[in-house]
Amino acid sequence: MNNKQRREHIRQRGKKQKLLSGIIGSGIGLAVLTILGVMVWQGIRPAAGEAVTIMKSDPHLPTDSDPGQYNSDPPTSGLHYATEAQAGFYDENIYTYPAGYLVHNLEHGYVIIWYNCDLLDETGCAALKSQIRTVMDDLGGVKLIAYPWNSIDVPVAMTSWGRIQKFEVFDMEQAKAFYRANLNRAPEPNAP
Repeated sequence: MNNKQRREHIRQRGKKQKLLSGIIGSGIGLAVLTILGVMVWQGIRPAAGEAVTIMKSDPHLPTDSDPGQYNSDPPTSGLHYATEAQAGFYDENIYTYPAGYLVHNLEHGYVIIWYNCDLLDETGCAALKSQIRTVMDDLGGVKLIAYPWNSIDVPVAMTSWGRIQKFEVFDMEQAKAFYRANLNRAPEPNAP
């Protein structure tokens, strides 16, 4: 190989390395931008439902004491106990003052599905409960509670910290969208 061929070979090898470096650098840059975009979207994504003024939420109340009035029904924030309810579906009210427990869950980033079977016949109630359970299963049940609440004026309402969405007719896709938009949007989202 003469000098001219050697220089050409070195020049071609340099071009290939430069091209490869550019492709790798662009790929890394695109990955970083994608990650940053997702992180920004998580922080600014629009919340679903109607905004409700956040009420004072401390100090914790003595367990089973009356937490008082809330500014929405069902509640979206306010005074509560130091203990929260377990995630899952509740067929019946098991607490004297359930809001005291459930509002604590909201503070931890939970979404709660409140349902009122008093507004439905037996068949309608069974169908509603089945739909709610399906939604909970589809979402994996993470930080999600369904609780009977006979004071609401609609069959179903969903709440998160400072947000509420009411349903005259339960819409499973809207329920999933509310959950996804509002999960962990709360003062203590990293709490279990």
